[in-house]
Amino acid sequence: MLMALLGEEGWQVKMRSYEPLTLSKLISLYNSRREEIMRKLKEFEEVGRSASDLELFEELVFCICAAGYSARGAMRSVEAIKPVLMDGDVNEIAQMMSFHRYAKSRAGYIVHTREYLKREFGFKLKEKLSSITDHYERRDFLALDRNIKGIGYKEASHFLRNIGYKGYAILDRHVLRCLNELGVLKDERQPKTKRQYIEAEERVKEFSQRIGISIDELDLLLWSFRTGEVLK
Repeated sequence: MLMALLGEEGWQVKMRSYEPLTLSKLISLYNSRREEIMRKLKEFEEVGRSASDLELFEELVFCICAAGYSARGAMRSVEAIKPVLMDGDVNEIAQMMSFHRYAKSRAGYIVHTREYLKREFGFKLKEKLSSITDHYERRDFLALDRNIKGIGYKEASHFLRNIGYKGYAILDRHVLRCLNELGVLKDERQPKTKRQYIEAEERVKEFSQRIGISIDELDLLLWSFRTGEVLK
């Protein structure tokens, strides 16, 4: 599932030269990339419908690995550790993703989370998420449970979006910088608490409604402005 997204340009995202974002640039970019963005969102919806619990866990591992690193580096990590993902120990997983900036700590997060999901939920991740009907409680389950390691509000939102859930803001550094340039947020630093995250998210939702671009489309649009590609 992840391998098809890697492309032929290598693992690292090549960042574009600095270019401040304006509303007119945003609308122009949206008009040119809307179809590509909509296709990507439909791919995420299909993952949510058809993915197995193992495939959902792979997406969760992608988000664990992406934090503080890069999307393509995280994709590479997931592909590298697939052979031992379900039964490898911390050292085995860390060795197979040794190129990752935080290989040992991320391997520890993966193993701890995997064993917790097996022990407490029989590894039925899809069933557990579906059983949580409240939009915010679903994210809280991922972001606040101390046994789900390496997942805060940003990566919980990222994971849920990648498996087809809608309406979550993914406030990573690229998106925050764009939102700051657009005057949506006063601060481009990462929100540190649940309250700060939700307050920032509400401002983003208000902005998305004002310009007529859904929050799900807006995230991919802003990320692509900074990176030059629509990825995940």
